[in-house]
Amino acid sequence: MDLNAWIGAHNRAFEYFGGSTQIVVPDNLKTSVTRHTLKELVLNPTYREMCDHYGTLCMPARVRAPRDKASVEGSVSTISTWIIAALRNEHCFTLTDLNQKISLKLEEFNHRDFSKKKGTRFTAFEEEEKFALSPLPAKPYKMAEWRTAKVRLDYHISIGNMFYSVPYEYIGKNVDVRVSEHLIEVFFKQMRVATHSRLYGKFGQLSTSKDHMPDNHKLYVEQTPENALQWAETIGENTLRLIQYLLDTYQVERKALSSIFSLKNSSRRYTKYEIERACKEILNVTQRPTVKLVQNQLKANKKKDAEQALEKPSKSQDDFGFTRGSDYWGGKGQ
Repeated sequence: MDLNAWIGAHNRAFEYFGGSTQIVVPDNLKTSVTRHTLKELVLNPTYREMCDHYGTLCMPARVRAPRDKASVEGSVSTISTWIIAALRNEHCFTLTDLNQKISLKLEEFNHRDFSKKKGTRFTAFEEEEKFALSPLPAKPYKMAEWRTAKVRLDYHISIGNMFYSVPYEYIGKNVDVRVSEHLIEVFFKQMRVATHSRLYGKFGQLSTSKDHMPDNHKLYVEQTPENALQWAETIGENTLRLIQYLLDTYQVERKALSSIFSLKNSSRRYTKYEIERACKEILNVTQRPTVKLVQNQLKANKKKDAEQALEKPSKSQDDFGFTRGSDYWGGKGQ
């Protein structure tokens, strides 16, 4: 049975009952059970998650032991036969129409009197079983599929021909992926490491988080004209003029940005004042400024400032002496 249909059947059953049962006893089909031995029971992750959502315990029937729920199997057979026989001469042109007629016949069957005791199946449920149901959650369970994926060298995983990033530290690792209608969640050793909105449409789309990138990739992504101009504004008017000129004149934008951000890296060694002064001096002497000229000017100014600092005459210690009068030395004024 399809997993989506199996989960949907549980949702509708619990809704019909008006509550969830404390225990469910499914067969050992793959949509419920991954592995069932005398020593180990491994449930399908999606089915286990659904059971947790409704607060019900899953206890699958024993393998090759049809007697574990023989009465249930018999009731299903009886109801199916009765409804099919009752509708054998009906004509339905849509699935919705067919389901509506089945629902009406189901209600009719449940309200039929027992042949050997008082009451109906409906009254027996209301009086003997309904009190044991657990309240339903605020919302029905939304199915999510679990998959396993390997993190590629570009720190992305492939789900449905779409690509989602995970932190680059997990490259080469196998991760568990929870796939729901609107969300992709990535887990490593039961710890969630990434979350993305699910992509739809053209195959091959990427959802990449900047936080998942190594540092060198972050720097590359940050190299945009907007970021370049924003940085230049923080330095000064002449720096902004020079950066705008480079963006306007380079034929290849990426090459211009690479050059501009090499100048930005210079801010680790030079102050804003030094960069702004160098840009102003270069703009005053040439109509075709380049980052290389600015960097050379920065070095030249640095050297010049250091030489000027050494050439300044220092005051001698005598300049800071004190002049004492004759009274201090015992002399008397005449």
